[in-house]
Amino acid sequence: MVRPLPALRKNPVMTESLAGGAAAAPLSMRAAATLTSAAVRAARQLAMDLERGRRIDAAVLRSAMEAAFGASDASGAWNWKTAYDACEAATVLFLRKFGPAIRVKAGSNAAMLPMLARIARCLPTHTRRSEDSQALQQFSTPIPLGLAACTAAGITSADRVLEPSAGTGLLAIFAELAGGALILNELAEARAALLGQLFANVKVTRFDAAQIDDHLDAGAVPSVVLMNPPFSALANVDRRMADSALRHIASSLARLCDGGRLVAITGASLTPDNPAWRDAFVRLQERGRVVFSAAIEGAVYAKHGTLTDTRLLVIDKRPAADPKIFEASLGVASDVATLLDWVTQHVPPRLPVATLVVVDAIRRPATLRPVSAFAPRPPSPSGDGAPQGVELTYEAVEWMLPDGARLTDALYEEYALQAIRIPGAHAHPTKLVQSAAMASVASPKASYRPHLPASVVADGILSDAQLESVIYAGEAHSEFLAGSWTVDATFDVVAAAGDDAENAVRFRRGWFLGDGTGAGKGRQVAGILVDNWLKGRRRAVWISKSDKLIEDAQRDWSALGMERLLVTPLSRFRQGAAIRLAEGVLFTTYATLRTDERGEKLSRVRQIVEWLGSDFAGVIVFDESHAMQNAAGQKGERGDQAASHQGRAGLRLQHALPNARVVYVSATGATTVHNLAYAQRLGLWGGTDFPFATRAEFVLAIEEGGVAAMEVLARDLKALGLYAARSLSYEGVAYELIEHQLTPEQVRIYDAYAGAFSVIHNNLDAAMRAANITGETGTLNGQAKSAARSAFESAKQRFFGHLLTSMKTPSLIRSIERDLEAGHAAVIQIVSTGEALMERRLAGIPTEEWGDVRVDITPREYVLDYLAHSFPVQLYEPFTDSEGNLCSRPVYRDGQPVESRDAVARRDRLIEKLASLPPVP
Repeated sequence: MVRPLPALRKNPVMTESLAGGAAAAPLSMRAAATLTSAAVRAARQLAMDLERGRRIDAAVLRSAMEAAFGASDASGAWNWKTAYDACEAATVLFLRKFGPAIRVKAGSNAAMLPMLARIARCLPTHTRRSEDSQALQQFSTPIPLGLAACTAAGITSADRVLEPSAGTGLLAIFAELAGGALILNELAEARAALLGQLFANVKVTRFDAAQIDDHLDAGAVPSVVLMNPPFSALANVDRRMADSALRHIASSLARLCDGGRLVAITGASLTPDNPAWRDAFVRLQERGRVVFSAAIEGAVYAKHGTLTDTRLLVIDKRPAADPKIFEASLGVASDVATLLDWVTQHVPPRLPVATLVVVDAIRRPATLRPVSAFAPRPPSPSGDGAPQGVELTYEAVEWMLPDGARLTDALYEEYALQAIRIPGAHAHPTKLVQSAAMASVASPKASYRPHLPASVVADGILSDAQLESVIYAGEAHSEFLAGSWTVDATFDVVAAAGDDAENAVRFRRGWFLGDGTGAGKGRQVAGILVDNWLKGRRRAVWISKSDKLIEDAQRDWSALGMERLLVTPLSRFRQGAAIRLAEGVLFTTYATLRTDERGEKLSRVRQIVEWLGSDFAGVIVFDESHAMQNAAGQKGERGDQAASHQGRAGLRLQHALPNARVVYVSATGATTVHNLAYAQRLGLWGGTDFPFATRAEFVLAIEEGGVAAMEVLARDLKALGLYAARSLSYEGVAYELIEHQLTPEQVRIYDAYAGAFSVIHNNLDAAMRAANITGETGTLNGQAKSAARSAFESAKQRFFGHLLTSMKTPSLIRSIERDLEAGHAAVIQIVSTGEALMERRLAGIPTEEWGDVRVDITPREYVLDYLAHSFPVQLYEPFTDSEGNLCSRPVYRDGQPVESRDAVARRDRLIEKLASLPPVP
């Protein structure tokens, strides 16, 4: 069992330190103050015993506690852990009163040590432990060892001394006697209250000391840190954490001013000589150099109820010249006198302390749009902006192969409408094809009649193939899947039920659009939405992979004559807030959808459900639905794979809204059977259309059949009118590659930014460690790590895509000029115009500067935006979940997220570095 200090529970029950057993009820503030006052009264009585040189045995201690509390421990008014805390408080009071005289009389710390040893011998041995004190490793510092630690710190009256795990103040009192100004922190409520009375002029904070740098006010910058952290215990974690002491040390070192000194009492094994910790100490020495290390035998802790060997570490806040080189440990001291002698001889003088200046984080106001620019603008009333709809007329026909016609040996066949004819409809602008398997069957006859603006057909806004999708989506949505079901309150568990069962629901059938690039999936989705809008279903949800795709959604929506701003991003509404839209298409991303509840804030799924209502019968579009793959988990080469957060969120939304008209959209959605777990509205199992009772049977059968079975499945889905998959034909298309030779300047720019991204990547990993997204044991919050990685990789891909495009542009322009001179036409596809980036820059320019606008809208700004808005700086805290797994969760204080100061500092340095690089031409 390893040792020390604070009570490590975020909101601990106020029982064990000052009152009865661990099962007692939480105390009110008044009751807690009463118990603390009683403990201090006992401490004052015990201090008088120490003044008389009287040994405090069990009888003396019991008498003092009963007199102070007015009851015995048998009544539950106090316990022996409380009694030992009172003894330690008495020691603090004694040292405050007589410490200066002892110091003067002794003349040196070495001569003072025997006097402190005599005091320690008067104190009782801690023979009784509470469960909390054991689990939270509340072992205070013996006063002889405290003297050695304070000597190593070299405290003067010019120092501000932080003790992050102050316990009962046995270290803090030595810092006070040396003249240092105190900054005290203690997580345990009872001990913090006791400290508040022992050090009345010091405000005692109650933060988790493993994250002390992230919680303390920016102005609380110490020049000395004295600490005795828990060796292997963390707040909210019910398992041994071997790196606990290192977490405490690293956070305190980050808070220490440059040139300051940190002195820590740790487990004897925590040394650079131990291969298990060498890499961690190398990282530590990038900030501060270990200047002294020596262990001491466990006998020094005998009075405090343990015989664990400990170590004294001294670290000066100045990066080591070579982080991989360490001062040799002096070995194991047999007693405190030997340790104090080593400290006197081998601990170097203090470094000059840097001037303490509090600097705000770097701000980039020019990149931020004013708040007013983000204020939601209400959509225009539906009666004003919506065009008049007319019923689409078409003819259902019997499909058969024309006489003499047959499928070719090619992989793809030319696509044409098979089961319907739409008078006046325009053919698709580019020839479409479908796979031979899909061409071998026709969609069923349809009877559903969409309502669309008249211009949609007359002007060819939707082609005949796209209109067919609107028809078959409506046809599928007109039916329900077989069976009745119940959904639990979490939206996770769906169980079969009788038709007359209470709260039983039926799920409306969905439809899958599997078209490839160029077939106009967004325009087809907009057609489905407009059809439902004109039928009175004025609320819908459009979910996609990226928030940047909202511009494409608004473009496709407005192309059908609808008000563009009716497509509204969910990001305009804070999590937990009500969605204040009377009607409209709510656009969001899978990353946002998977956001779980945070405290009293509802999850994003539940926020959407409350806006739509449980009887919602409108459209939910899962665009790029393959982002929900592995929604049900699967077995992989490395064992079972847990279900993805995005997939589970998508399933919850479908479960919560059984009457919704679901549209899945993905060109790669049917590549593997496991990727179809989210598509439960197709009725692939548990119904009458397919012979599979459960999803497991379905997966097993399709896996055994391989690719051929997937082709048959896609064909059968088309035959049921539930699936469409077409793609552009490239018949007659020829390619000619144009090679661009990079200039030396372009190579230099590319290398500079490649190096910058390498630095960002390394800092991203370090920031996630600092924020507790990852740890020594691996990933603690997979969702946060995935989001951070995804944001980084997206920014990197966009940046280098734009960088290479800009570099190739001169060669492209010359090629276009040659083609024009030869009489050819040049058709240029613009993937991104940078319009959104330009709007953000212009919105941040004051109106008085509009006469001479100068703004950088190069691809570099994408990376600066990523660093400013998406770099992971939110602090997380480790905890053990209900299943015993080590995880981490976001930290909030006063309802606001707490930032990791280490991550913020890394982000700001990266912004400075990137801003100094040359802009992309």
